[in-house]
Formats: sequence, structure tokens, C-alpha cells
Amino acid sequence: MAQLRGVGIGLGVAHGPVARMAAPLPAPEDTPSALGGEQERARVQEALEAVARELEQRGAQAGGAAQEVLEAQAMMAEDPTLTDEVDASLAQGKTAERAVHEAFASFRAQLEAVGGYLGERAADLDDVAQRVIARLQGVPAPGVPEPGHPFVLVAKDLAPADTALLDLDQVLALVTTEGGPTSHTAILAREKGIVAVVGSAGAAGLADGETVIVDAAAGAVTTEPTDDELTRAKNRANARAAAADAPITDGALADGTAVPLLANLGNPAGAAEAVALGAEGVGLFRTEFLFLSASSAPTVEQQRASYAELLAAFAGKKVVVRVLDAGADKPLPFLNDAHEENPALGLRGLRALRASEDILREQLTALAEADAQTRKAGSGADLWVMAPMVSTVDEAEYFTAIAREYGIRTAGVMVEVPSSALMAEQIFAHADFASIGTNDLTQYTLAADRLLGSVAGYQDPWHPAVLRLIRDVGAAGAKTGKPVGICGEAAADPLLAVVLVGLGATSLSMAPTALADVRATLLTYSLDDAQRVAEAALAATDAATAREAAHAASVSQKERMQ
Repeated sequence: MAQLRGVGIGLGVAHGPVARMAAPLPAPEDTPSALGGEQERARVQEALEAVARELEQRGAQAGGAAQEVLEAQAMMAEDPTLTDEVDASLAQGKTAERAVHEAFASFRAQLEAVGGYLGERAADLDDVAQRVIARLQGVPAPGVPEPGHPFVLVAKDLAPADTALLDLDQVLALVTTEGGPTSHTAILAREKGIVAVVGSAGAAGLADGETVIVDAAAGAVTTEPTDDELTRAKNRANARAAAADAPITDGALADGTAVPLLANLGNPAGAAEAVALGAEGVGLFRTEFLFLSASSAPTVEQQRASYAELLAAFAGKKVVVRVLDAGADKPLPFLNDAHEENPALGLRGLRALRASEDILREQLTALAEADAQTRKAGSGADLWVMAPMVSTVDEAEYFTAIAREYGIRTAGVMVEVPSSALMAEQIFAHADFASIGTNDLTQYTLAADRLLGSVAGYQDPWHPAVLRLIRDVGAAGAKTGKPVGICGEAAADPLLAVVLVGLGATSLSMAPTALADVRATLLTYSLDDAQRVAEAALAATDAATAREAAHAASVSQKERMQ
């Protein structure tokens, strides 16, 4: 028996036989074309279009965050720069397969040279290239295996297209050798409620058919488990299922301290599931779905209809809407598509909206009208609106002032960069609330792109530097009487959720599938307990020891209770 370590996603546990992801297709041979340039070009065009449409269809079927990721991949398949690269290879007499291989390799090298978010997206190109080459060769694209029985899927990493449509009746758990807690694989696994351990390098040695236990709560994969260990895993899985079926209550600590548990949503279509899973409202509604893959901004009427649908679905509850967060990984042709050497540090979020204020004003108009419309119909929600990537007090003052021009009653900011965390008390002089985006706050605090595999080890919200900034925001919120929410992926980690409450968070927002685990965990701690666990994490020197210290403090707390 051995334990392989990684980063667990959620609290789930599962066991079963391993099935490994199929190896990628080999590089096509570099032989001259027998068809000629025009026929080869037609073949490439058909394959690129077919793969792009397939990715879009998979995205529409999956919905949520997966749809955004897959639509971005579809855009890659039809990128004009890529087409130019293909044409250059075809002009040299290459086959369609070889031209695609070389074009994607060249495009990949260009993105890696740029670095940052675009550098990480180079990995997504591999999946698109494999799908296009498979289409040209008339063979199935490498993907999730189908052994004919339920299995634990082991892979280097999963392409978004595969993760989005995993058959949850067959995939018992997911183990990857690469990636971190905020990788696309982890985000989609959390959204779908898949038991997962990511970044487990030792899993590369697992063989098809061997039985393993995947323990997300412990961040471990156990090989050659004993019968007793298998029984304990089954009992834990059954207990977790029973807890999920228990009556849903509002989020609270053991001493009755309320901790509202809210949902992160990227589309109104996810509202019904979120309500069914016990979301007490929405802590982050991403409005980008209205703007992405569009050549022009949506009209006020189009936006108003979507916002009204969302507000009506959460009538009487809090709904926090983030205005358009474009730039960096989400450049838009009508907003900020100019080349930037480091877009993650460029014109993004509120900076981009301030430079194109008409788009911001139209969005605020639509939100105000949707709010008035649903209130008049008796289905109104408590609308809160926040700006992304606020870096200065001046930006906070600017946004809240312009929001109030349109009658937005509660206007706040996202804290995603260290400067806003350090100036939180001054920002609260203008903002009604703050919501901490732990994904971006971690990447900017540790100077490590949150989607760049080479620095994935730095991208961990457990790092004490990140926790100290969150504590500072929590303290500023308490001093000024302003609420402080968490809407990054960190809130979905049950033990980290306890730490966040101990640091001063007044609400937590997460993927709806994470609500049950977080709700059950919070109920085992009082506010004093949460603060004690948080202090243990703060005293650590790195993310790993912070996690271990919090776990040790939580175990000692439970022992005291017994």
C-alpha cells in the first residue's frame, strides 16, 4: 500500500479500478502531399470548422463555466493567425495533417513566448490540434477511455472538452498528474461534483485495472488498499451521500453565527440547480456570457432580459452581479483587443470599462431596468453590483458613484489585487461591500499566473501571504460595518471555508455542487473555533504547512468536543 499526494477537490471519496487516458496521436509524417494545395486546404478548412462546431456543441450541452472554456477553444480552431500558419505549410507541399501539426506547434510556441494566460492556453491548443488531425485521418480523437465498467480516470490533465461531458455514471473519480486547485480541470470537476485529486505526480505510475481509493478530503490516492480501507471508504461515501440528502438549512456555524452560502453562476440557466442545492442567493454572477464570442456589445434590451431572468429566479434573495470582466483571458474586439505584452497586468476589468464607459453605462442601465421590472412584478431580488479588478481608492469611488447615478442601491468592489486589500478601509469609505476573488488575489500576491502550469505550485490560496491580505480586508469590513464576501474557488474548500470565516468573511460563494460539503463542515465549528483554526494557518510559512496547521487545529478542536 502507498499513498500518492495531490490537491483534493472537495470532500468526496471513491474507489475503483484505474483506466488511463489514451496516448495522444503521433505526429503525422512529413511526406509530400499527393493531392495538391487546393484539395489539402479544403480538407483543413472542413476539419477546422467541424472541430469548432463540435466544441461549441459540447459547450452548449455542458453549460456553465465549461461552455465559456469550450467556446474559447472553438475560437482557437478558427483563429486567422492559425490559418495563415497552415497556408504557409501547405504552400510548401505538406499534407493537411502535417500542415496542421506544424501550424499548431508554431502557434503554441508563439503563445508560450508571450507567457502569462496566453502561455497557459498553449496547452489547450494540443487538444484542438489532436481533434483536427483525428478528423483529417478519419479516426476517433484521443479522449476518455470506455472500459465498459465504472472506473477511476487517470490522466496527465484533461482537456476541457473531455471534462465537460464526463459520464458521471462511469467516472467514479478523477486523478491528474498535473494542474492545481484553480486549473480548468479542477474548476470543472468542482462544478460537476466529481471526486478529484489533481497535481498528483506519483499517479503517473498507476496501471490500468489496479484498484485505488481517491480521497479528495485528504488529497491522497491510496494504492493496493486493504479490505478495511475499502470498507471505510464505502462508509464515508455513504455518509456523505446521506448528508447531501439531509434537509437543507441556511449556512451557519455551530454557535448559530450566520454564514450565508451563495452560488457562483455564469448564466441564468444555472439558477434552478443552485436553488435546489440550497444556494441562499448569488455571490457572483459573471456577465461575460453575454459578451464573449460577439463582435459587438449586446443591447440594453438583451442584457435586461437575462438579468431579469436571474433576479426572478432568486426573488427575495441577494444577487451579486459583477459587471463585465474583460481583458487578459477574455479580450473583446469592441472593448480591448489591442496587443499587450502582459495582458494580466494590462487593460482589464474596470480599467477597460472606464476606457469604454458607454459599455459600462449600458450594463448599469440594463441592470437597473431589470431590477425595476422584477420588483414591479413582485419577483425582485436584492440586487448588489460590483466592479472587477479594482486597484485603487479612486477606482472604487468612480464605480460606486456611477452605479448610484443609475439607482443601484448597493455598489461594491472585488478585491483581487494586493493594493485593494491593503487599502480596504479607505475603499470602504466609498464601497458598500467587498467580495474577494481568491483566484486572482493569489496570482497577483505570488506573482504567478493562475493558469500557467509551470508555476501552478504557487497558485494556492492557502498561502499565508494571501490569508493575511484576506484578514486585513475582513478587519476593515468589521471596522467599517461593511460585508466581506468570498467568491473565489477557495470558498469551495470546506476547511479553507472555515479559515476564511475565521479571517472575517461574512458570506461564501462557490460552485453550487460544493454547497453541501461546506454547509456540513461549518456546522462543526463555532466562530471562536474558526478564528483559532485561522490563526494556526496564518502562523505557517507556506501553503502546505498552513493547510496542515489548520487541519491539526481542527482535529484538536474535534477531540476537545468529544
